[in-house]
Amino acid sequence: MFAWSSLAGERPAVMGIVNVTPDSFSDGGRYLDPDAAVAHGLALVVAGADVLDVGGESTRPGAEPVAEAEERRRVLPVIERLAADAGVPVSVDTRKASVAAAALVAGATIVNDVAAGTDPEMFGVVADAGAGLVVMHMQGEPVTMQQSPHYDDVVAEVGDFLLARLERARSAGVADSALCVDPGLGFGKTAEHNLTLLARLRELVARVEVPVLVGPSRKSFIANSLGDDLLARDDGTLATSVWAVDHGARIVRVHEVRPIADALRLLDVMHELDAAAVA
Repeated sequence: MFAWSSLAGERPAVMGIVNVTPDSFSDGGRYLDPDAAVAHGLALVVAGADVLDVGGESTRPGAEPVAEAEERRRVLPVIERLAADAGVPVSVDTRKASVAAAALVAGATIVNDVAAGTDPEMFGVVADAGAGLVVMHMQGEPVTMQQSPHYDDVVAEVGDFLLARLERARSAGVADSALCVDPGLGFGKTAEHNLTLLARLRELVARVEVPVLVGPSRKSFIANSLGDDLLARDDGTLATSVWAVDHGARIVRVHEVRPIADALRLLDVMHELDAAAVA
């Protein structure tokens, strides 16, 4: 039985992204070949990743769905090899229960579902396998989600959605210890919405009472603030990852692992010294 406490216990965890896609917004096509994807995943572990998230369907704004057979073809060989060789848990990033089931058989122990159980079989698949589950908030679908997203109170509405999905997952038999939520930065949200979620992250963490995963990596709201080049996006990812952890997030999902892992280790040292000074 997977439990997030094994990853997100005393210190925050870093989830490394392995995109096995031709069209992801940041690194689409670089790791479409299984050998390249596996090598990349192993390198992320050396760099400090605590878990690897393998996805075969881009969910960037405007992305079209991928057929089930193609998604399985992309991710299963990579998951099988990483589960055997990486030495860390492997997650499958999918919206399809059938793909999740096959990935769990192949060795994955976590399902990262950006659709939060829109597939009615998803939560049952996770429960039957005793797997971990990430439920994420998204307004709309990837193909349309950035077409004028609107909220009266983004933090309250995202929190309401996630609490409702957690209850559905629990009703399907998913254990509390296996549950994690993601507010879905960049998924049906403006730059202001994303920044508001980060600014008020402690409020969301307190409401959901399960580990919170934040995925700021190279998102467009960072480019809006710092400039649209890879270096600026990576610098912004580092800043938002440290902010998120310092405001209650237990897992950060990123492309560039080493600087994030190093920064979070240093943050942990500083917190320990600060606590000792206060005591």
